[in-house]
Amino acid sequence: MKLIIGLGNPEARYSNTRHNIGFEAVEALAAAFGAPFSKGKGKYLVAKIRHRGEQLMLVKPMTYMNLSGHAVVAAMNFHKALRSDILVICDDMNLPSGTLRLRSKGSAGGQNGLKHIIESLGSEEFARLRIGIGLEEKPQGGYSSFVLGKFSTDERNVMNRTLEVCTEAILDFAVNGISHAMNHYNKPVS
Repeated sequence: MKLIIGLGNPEARYSNTRHNIGFEAVEALAAAFGAPFSKGKGKYLVAKIRHRGEQLMLVKPMTYMNLSGHAVVAAMNFHKALRSDILVICDDMNLPSGTLRLRSKGSAGGQNGLKHIIESLGSEEFARLRIGIGLEEKPQGGYSSFVLGKFSTDERNVMNRTLEVCTEAILDFAVNGISHAMNHYNKPVS
């Protein structure tokens, strides 16, 4: 069993923002399998799918990005998941738009959702999939206004294709492991 955790903010006003691309990734995968989200045993929503004999629990924390660790710990405890069973999906403004970056472990790299998960787990030892949202220069309104901003039409087109490939990368992780997925998906989406 794998826990696939897409990070984002739960309110409707954050829908389709750059910061919610993690939510969009698990929503796209759930939709591809016709799996609805329902309330989990904690502050998260969960959808269940099965792929090639592997059960995947798709998780959307309802705690806001900066407190995601609470929902991750609750989901891990309820589903008896190990750190090696989880993949956290989040935005990364330091990666070019449409680039996927899988890692087996590492720092938060300035991403506050990852930072809180690391603090809550007491470890950086869990897989993550960062989706590049392409900050090219410091935005006038600051970083918050950028990550909480909506995608432009061109950016949305790139993200739609990126989410298709992201779905493949998640399934590859679930079946073949993080190293295999890293070797096949750590690149810009074309």
